[in-house]
Amino acid sequence: MSTVQELFHTFYPSYKKQFKLSREQLKATRDIMSCRTSAIGGHAYECKGCHHTSVRYNSCRNRHCSLCQGVNKDIWVDKRKKDILNAPYFHVVFTMPEQLHMMIYHNQQLLYDLMYKAVAETLTELAGDPKYLGAQIGFFSVLHTWGQNLHFHPHLHTVVLAGGLNKHNNWCHTSKKFFIPIKVLSKKFRGKYLYYLKRYYEEGKLQFFNNTEQYKDPKRFQKLIDECYDLNWYSYTKRTFSGPLAVMEYLGRYTHRIAISNNRIHSFQSDTVTIQVKDYKDHNKKKTVTLKGTEFIRRFLMHILPKGFVKIRHYGILANRNKKTKLALCRKLTESPVYKPRFEGLSTIEVVSILLKKDVTLCPVCKKFHMESFVQESLP
Repeated sequence: MSTVQELFHTFYPSYKKQFKLSREQLKATRDIMSCRTSAIGGHAYECKGCHHTSVRYNSCRNRHCSLCQGVNKDIWVDKRKKDILNAPYFHVVFTMPEQLHMMIYHNQQLLYDLMYKAVAETLTELAGDPKYLGAQIGFFSVLHTWGQNLHFHPHLHTVVLAGGLNKHNNWCHTSKKFFIPIKVLSKKFRGKYLYYLKRYYEEGKLQFFNNTEQYKDPKRFQKLIDECYDLNWYSYTKRTFSGPLAVMEYLGRYTHRIAISNNRIHSFQSDTVTIQVKDYKDHNKKKTVTLKGTEFIRRFLMHILPKGFVKIRHYGILANRNKKTKLALCRKLTESPVYKPRFEGLSTIEVVSILLKKDVTLCPVCKKFHMESFVQESLP
């Protein structure tokens, strides 16, 4: 199977001759190309029984690296299981209109943050309305910036707890359907985002480059805002989850996902890459798309997040500040079972052994003794 790392080794030398990288893109590129190689060191291990030796190279731990997300995802899911309530959850997706994509890309930190802000205010205000629920709910959001073909397509995946605490600290139940009409949700989100976007413009916080420079003209910017108000912003809810534990297992697919996983790389040639995609307009049929190798690199690097950007954010009764108070009360009111994390206090090697269902420290030759590190410094 081909990997993202292989593609970077093959096509990045040509790409860097044509394009300039940001600091974050350059770091991600170096990490991806160096991951689990001698470039970032490792440790030598020896079996004390048969004296077999092996070298294990370090992982880069970059959140954009396809080789580093599996264990991180499983540890995150395991930790979050202890917060799950015995109540319905819904998966809501908030998308941005194409007309705003390049403006968002040129103002990533500011306008990604605005996506979270608009979603949080939308859900909090509508859930607090007695017409819909009249309670404080809990939810968390995860940003994705790509579509199947790796084009820039920013959207938020949000897991919403369908139930919450009213002002008397009583638990409010909901029906099996999502408690906020999707048209109301989309309209509110649209209004929130455009209101703040216009305010940022008036405060001089937005930057404009290339084809967005036209919006430096206030009249053209207002025309864009008006056009976006006239659009039906595409937001939708996905199926509810079958049981509380299934919530985190399901969302594990989204929390640590990167722009493209290795298993979607179909093949590559001297100057092209063929990737597998789902055609949502054709009943999710699996198809392939072939790109120039440098174009693949360009599209991949569009999805490198700003330094220090928090990708998974929790709100309401799921926020960290409410865990010991409101969330604890909700657990009691919903008679939620206690899930003890499997990986708490374990090392990464111990976690990997559990996931693979075998002791990865056991000598692969004699299978009797454990491999022990005998070189602590980085290897050449």
